[in-house]
Amino acid sequence: MAGLMDLLNSPMGKQLISGVAGQTGQSTDQAGSVLSMALPVLMGAMKRNAQSPEGAQGLMNALSNKHDGSILNNLGGLFDGGVDDEVMQDGDGILNHVLGDKKAQVANALSSKSGVDAGNVGNILKMAAPILMGFLGQQTQQNQVSDANGIGDLLGGLMGGGNSGNQQQSLIESFLDSDGDGSILDDVAAMALGGKKGGIGGLLGGLFGK
Repeated sequence: MAGLMDLLNSPMGKQLISGVAGQTGQSTDQAGSVLSMALPVLMGAMKRNAQSPEGAQGLMNALSNKHDGSILNNLGGLFDGGVDDEVMQDGDGILNHVLGDKKAQVANALSSKSGVDAGNVGNILKMAAPILMGFLGQQTQQNQVSDANGIGDLLGGLMGGGNSGNQQQSLIESFLDSDGDGSILDDVAAMALGGKKGGIGGLLGGLFGK
């Protein structure tokens, strides 16, 4: 099963990083740094929400209907000329549903870790959320997940599965429940990137072959 970091390391992931960088005026290193930390946190929050039957069914319904993966078919077109308001509003709605009142806290923590201002981080999150949902929709189809019971397993597998996935999930949960200092993000990102640690350069070492 393709993992979350496989997405960022793929040609599609590099297109995502480049597109987000162009939209927000950040360097590709900065955009990649934010995404490499944000995507595991968003997926961890989705996995936590999916632990309830209602949350899992709601996610399955969204993946079956609106977020079927088609957004991934033309990422170049998505970013060409600017991401339209409908996509940004969709992303904001996903963030509100997944992060709730922790949305600003997550953006501020990602800002402090990446050096990108919180406003741009917020916009990156809005762009990333529909693409992440599209990726989940695609994986749901490829792995023939047809009910709410399987969605938690799929999310766990995409985050790494096994003990490391469970450990990463517990780190993300403690971050989402924390008082907002954001200190957990270094560990989450390091685990998601296979143990790499050490700021932006370390986070992106595998992405751009540096």
